[in-house]
Amino acid sequence: MRSSPDILRARPVSAEHYELGEGPRLDPRTGELLWVDIRVGRLWRGRLTGDRVEVLAGHDVGAATGAVAPSAAAGAGWVVAAGRGFRHVSADGSVRPLGGDVAAPGTQMNDGGCDPSGRFLAGSQVIGGGEPWSGGLYRLEPDGSVATVLTGVGCANGLGFDPAGETMYHVDSRRRRLTRYRYDLATGAAGDPRVLVEFDDATPDGLCVDAEGCLWVAMWDGWGVRRFAPDGTALARVEVPVPRPTAVCLVAGTLVVTTAWLGLDEATRRAAPDSGRIFAVDVGVDAPPTHTWGQR
Repeated sequence: MRSSPDILRARPVSAEHYELGEGPRLDPRTGELLWVDIRVGRLWRGRLTGDRVEVLAGHDVGAATGAVAPSAAAGAGWVVAAGRGFRHVSADGSVRPLGGDVAAPGTQMNDGGCDPSGRFLAGSQVIGGGEPWSGGLYRLEPDGSVATVLTGVGCANGLGFDPAGETMYHVDSRRRRLTRYRYDLATGAAGDPRVLVEFDDATPDGLCVDAEGCLWVAMWDGWGVRRFAPDGTALARVEVPVPRPTAVCLVAGTLVVTTAWLGLDEATRRAAPDSGRIFAVDVGVDAPPTHTWGQR
């Protein structure tokens, strides 16, 4: 990470505006950028080249879609957290369920990512009519079985692992809290929670972990992204000229930021006309290799 400046400014790189763009991720098999538009239920594929994201293809998932991860094998498609469970999207766009509905009624799947052992972890958020704190974090094993990792979640969001795979970071946006867990790579269990950061000025959303073990957290209604040390110390800030950054990933030293226009009033949309676009900023630090579902 370059030492100065400690405040960076992101630039728009997509022509398209997404209602609730989320979950950017590099597909290490192809070099493509993956992301989703949650409420539309669509998986997007593109390529980041300089100051432009070129859209290559879109796949309708058939339900609200919160996160995506590439399958390990070349040509094996992608897994997504959608509806109240998991689905597989093939390269030809066909979709099939995996593991059935695992999230509680009144919730829907949201953000997630893969651990270094090839499990796909994704959480749920409480929506209209759901019981308070009935969200959870769920683990899709490479064999297609599903287990519960965390319960009592309000809005499961950013998920990431330290470079060694021994620490899991997780955001509960409803609590405005970033928590660190001890993670067992052999079993996929998370324990010994420790709150790293509690936010009072904006809502933490998606996150990624860089090669130095630091965390980049998108700030919903915070007009930016913040970087934290593994102990929660604030290190740097990226200004984004829209109020609702949603999630982040790193691609060859560039931080990619998805955003949303969902819920903005007309005055705010006029003041922030780039809401919903994808942004990028050069940060001088890369990410560990992207984990894929089913890798060994």
